[in-house]
Amino acid sequence: MLEQYRMYIDQMWAKLPRYYVMDLDKGMAETVAAQMPSAAEIAACQWLPDAELRVYSEEYGRTGFQGGLNGYRGSPGDGDLQLFAGRTIDVPSMFVGGRSDWGVYQNPGALERLEKIVTTKYQGTQLVDGAGHWVQQEQPDVVSRHLLEFLRRLA
Repeated sequence: MLEQYRMYIDQMWAKLPRYYVMDLDKGMAETVAAQMPSAAEIAACQWLPDAELRVYSEEYGRTGFQGGLNGYRGSPGDGDLQLFAGRTIDVPSMFVGGRSDWGVYQNPGALERLEKIVTTKYQGTQLVDGAGHWVQQEQPDVVSRHLLEFLRRLA
């Protein structure tokens, strides 16, 4: 049984994008250089044009980035979360993420635990093609469609 679990974990780790697992002899910049889009791809970027990026940067400049970081403070292992150990999410739930988001694969088995153990009324997983960590900005129409379908099923 332990050997099967190790094999499963190895399979999950293998799903991590190459840029997320750095080589011992390279820093972050060297590791991600191979994944860097070309100048033409950057210029053609449609999911976060400069005008929209300016909205974010102005707000973060005005209010700080504390809210964006608070979500990471509640990560697994955080002592405050022990209050919820063994509890389940008992309302209809689903997960929408970018198929290329490293976060989906960051903790091997976490998504499967969400689907099968953590939630009691799970409605499904939607991994959106052509999207990474910022799925709602990268594919807003697809994310909206999934959310509306989820709400229609509940109505």
